[in-house]
Amino acid sequence: MEKTKGVKEVFILKMNQGELKPIQDYVIIEQPLEIRIRHRGRLSQIAITMRTPGFDIDLASGFLFTEGIVTDISDVLEYQVIDDNVIEVLLKDRVNLPDGLLHRNTFMSSSCGICGKTSLDMIKTNTQYLPWASKFTVSQSIIVSLRDQLDDMRNLFSITGGNHAVALFDLEANLLHVAEDVGRHNAMDKLVGNRLKSGNLPLNKTICLLSGRASFELIQKAMMAGIGCIVAVGAPSSLAIKLAEECGMTLIGFLKSEGGNVYCGKERVNI
Repeated sequence: MEKTKGVKEVFILKMNQGELKPIQDYVIIEQPLEIRIRHRGRLSQIAITMRTPGFDIDLASGFLFTEGIVTDISDVLEYQVIDDNVIEVLLKDRVNLPDGLLHRNTFMSSSCGICGKTSLDMIKTNTQYLPWASKFTVSQSIIVSLRDQLDDMRNLFSITGGNHAVALFDLEANLLHVAEDVGRHNAMDKLVGNRLKSGNLPLNKTICLLSGRASFELIQKAMMAGIGCIVAVGAPSSLAIKLAEECGMTLIGFLKSEGGNVYCGKERVNI
């Protein structure tokens, strides 16, 4: 197999019908990424997140945006990749850093999108692109068609079975971008960061598909980008539903080829 970034070759023993057979296998890579910002002459460590290597600048960009640190790509002067696991982002002096940012505990595991935040106020980040502005409607047939595209989109998952995917579609179910990572919140940041860098925010006429469950931090990050409709293969949490309702988002879970569950925002769904 051709080497794929984010994947490691391993040799394992396959248990099958009472036998142990040595075979070649592939696993998703999980490594730390340290994100630093340099602002008004001061260098600060903002986060260490466990992620799958690849598209790290997208990840750093999306993280800074969904955390409310930058509001536009023009806030960034330069990206410096210090080594494989450190990115330094030089911000313009005009950027005003959020209160409490430099005091947060900065380690995040691949499963945690809000680890290290020191107050509840820091968790519910304010957004300039409330999904309420998205007044579109989309048919049920378009929504359920997204499930059939999922397996074809997930390159790393097809190799390892060990990562999350977040995909962005237009209202005709055309794929705009897909991001994969061992951490679901990292996958969302990679997607948002890609759109931020290309000048395509807000995402107020798009549908976002999650390969797993819809957690609070994914709704919060999608809210920051103005996404009006989230569709998840798995279940949403109670707090995810509450935040989606508050920000005017359509949230659908348990997506299958025959349908799914609409938890809020039913006005966007045409039967």
